[in-house]
Order: sequence, then structure tokens, then C-alpha cells
Amino acid sequence: MDAHAPVPRTGSEPDRTTPWQWLGVLVLSLSTFVVVTSEMLPVGVLTPMADGLDVAPGTAGLSLTITGLVTAVTAPAVPRLLGALDRRVVLAVAMVVLAAGNALSAVAQGFGLLVVSRVVLGLGMGAVWGLSAAVATRLVAQRNIALAVSSVVSGVAAASVVGVPLGTFVSNAFSWRVAFGALSVAAVALAVGLVLVLPRLPRPAAAPGSDEQGRHEPLLRTPAVVIGLVLILFLVTAHFAAYTYVRPVLEERTELSPGPIALVLLVYGLFGLVGNFAAGAVAARRALGTVLGLTAGIGAAIALLALFSTVSVLTGISVALWGLAYGGLSVACQIWMTQAAPHRVEHVTGLYVGVFTAAIALGAFLGGVVVDTAGISTLLWGAAVLTAVAFAVGLLSPGRTSPPRPADDSPATSHRPTESPAAAAPTST
Repeated sequence: MDAHAPVPRTGSEPDRTTPWQWLGVLVLSLSTFVVVTSEMLPVGVLTPMADGLDVAPGTAGLSLTITGLVTAVTAPAVPRLLGALDRRVVLAVAMVVLAAGNALSAVAQGFGLLVVSRVVLGLGMGAVWGLSAAVATRLVAQRNIALAVSSVVSGVAAASVVGVPLGTFVSNAFSWRVAFGALSVAAVALAVGLVLVLPRLPRPAAAPGSDEQGRHEPLLRTPAVVIGLVLILFLVTAHFAAYTYVRPVLEERTELSPGPIALVLLVYGLFGLVGNFAAGAVAARRALGTVLGLTAGIGAAIALLALFSTVSVLTGISVALWGLAYGGLSVACQIWMTQAAPHRVEHVTGLYVGVFTAAIALGAFLGGVVVDTAGISTLLWGAAVLTAVAFAVGLLSPGRTSPPRPADDSPATSHRPTESPAAAAPTST
């Protein structure tokens, strides 16, 4: 029997997700984990990598910005360029591209090749991150969509908690080149896993309400989509402007040593994982309310840190709240976007990932400028103000949208090996 063929169903059978389908979700989760670990690894190996390339640490740190900018362009473009291609094959190829980027990083002898490697990595990352959550909604039963999206997005959170520290450990034990090489091998293994585990995934069928050619109103004319993207831009920029410099805050104002700092950051990551799954469950019912609550939580955490960063206990509480709120943000915003455009999940996810990664790069850049010119206190308060702006933008949203289910994408239909004529029609963003 073809491992990729769907299990036949009858109308009397319950709408359920099979273990094989959950295995597909797991492989997607591991793929996002490797993708984001690949992006963020320079944070943990910056000093030895800079020494190995004979460049300043600041120059080596630009590798994160390069990847983020390439991903910001790639993620929205990929769904528009896929056509009728099997999404399973696209994801597998993207993981191979990611593997090539990591391999080039591992052998780079100068900053020029490192730049090339990070551009290649950004191309693979944009495709994988941009498609994974959309594909996850096609693998599971309707009632499991929120959990599937949370699971895939949890790979992003787990990369910060486990992936980067593990890569740093490998770098310390062997070398930073071995760490990048290990990620390359993992990406190839996951590419094989995606081909073996996922079903055939042609272009989703055309949405009801599109015209006879399958054209849709542009997503950027949908109020809920635009408001969501603007909120994400302000909020993620604020978060990364502050979080990029959380270690100097803990060193200079809380006066913690490296050991306690590592513990505080671990607490942030663990609470982030809790927030990821908790937010996914709640956002499936109240996406807007969940995002607004998380926005308020991030703003409150940053403000508390600005006020009480000299008090260790209150600093720990602030960082835990920060992790809990930000950990749920990605999955809650993802669900909001899919509810705002339930029949254009691939396209809206690409826009979402593009804005998200662009905001990461913008936040890290602005944070550096503010710290250098005005200091850490100004940075924290500035980030808190940006979260307030994001909250105000969210209040403009038209409210609850449709459940996050793509047209004709239930497990009983999304595994079909062929498309309907409507599904092959072009769409526009």
C-alpha cells in the first residue's frame, strides 16, 4: 500500500487524525526547529566564528540580519511561485537548500562566503517557515488544526530553548564548523523524512467566492490581514529591540553572573514553550483576544524590567512573563492570519512570515542604535511604547474571523493526488 495514500473514509467515520498524520506534523515541527536553529546559531558561536573568519564580532553578527532579510523577501514570494507543485517536494527541496547553506557556513574561510551561505540559508528558511504551518492544517482533522499549528510553531520556540544551546555545546566541544555541519546533516535527514511521511500536497482548491478564473481580492485589502500584519510589525520589532540586549540588562543592571543569567534565559525559554501551546488552544476560539492579551503581557514584562531590573526576584518574574507572552505570540498570530484568510492560507502565511522576519531584523538594528546613542533604559521604555502602539492597532481589528480551515483542505480531501481544474487556476496576492 502506498504510504502516502490517505486512509479511505466514509461519512459515518469520525473526523480524526491518524498516527501517520501526526508523524507528518512531527517532521514539520523538527524542520522548523532546524530552520530556526540554523538562523540563530551565530548568536551562540559568535566569538569563535568571528575568530575563525578573522572578522570583528559585529561583522559576524550581520549574518543574522542577512538571513532575516532574505527570509522576509522569500516567504511571501514562495506561495505565488509554486503553482501546482507538490508542497511536499517543495519543502524537501527547501530543506536541502538549507543544508547547503549550513554546509557553506561550515567551510567558509572568509566573510564573503559566509554572506553567500546565509543568503542560501535564508532562501530555504523562507520556504520552510512560510509553508509549514499552512501544510500542517492540511494534515489533520478540523478539531486538531490549532494543536497541529502550535506543534509546528513550537519548533521555533524550541530552537531558542534547546537548539542554540545545543549548537553552542557542540561548538565548545568540537568547533563552530562542526555545529553548522551537524545542522546540515540534520536538514538532509529531514528532507528525506518529509518525502517519506507527508502525502502528496497539490495546490489547495480555489476558494468559494473567487471568480471563475480563481482570482481573489488581494489580501492587503482585507482589513483583518492588514491590521494583523501592522500589529506584528510593531510588536516583533519592539520585542527584538529589547530582547537582543536582555543579557546586558541582566549583567549591568541586575548584576547577575553568567551562571544565573543562563538560568534566567532558560526560564524565559521554558515559559515560552508553555505559552506556545496554551495560546494555540485559546487562539483557536478567540484569536484577536489572545493576541491582544499577549501583546499586553509583553509590554507589561518590558515595563516591569525597565522599572525593577535592579531587583533579582522581580527581574526573574518579568522575564518569565515575557517568555510566556512572547512564546504564544507566533502561534496566536498564525491562527489569526489563517482565520482572516481561511481560503488563502499559503499566501497569508507567506506574508506573515515575511513581515515577522523583517521585524526581527528591524528590531535588532533599532535596538543597537538606541543602546549606542541613548542607553538601555531608553531602549526598554521605547520598546514598551511600541507594544502599546501595537495594542492600539489591534483594537482596530474587525473582530473574530472564520475558523482556520482552508478550502477543501480537510484530511479526507487534501491528500488527493490530483487537483481540480479550479485548483490549478492562478491566484494573486
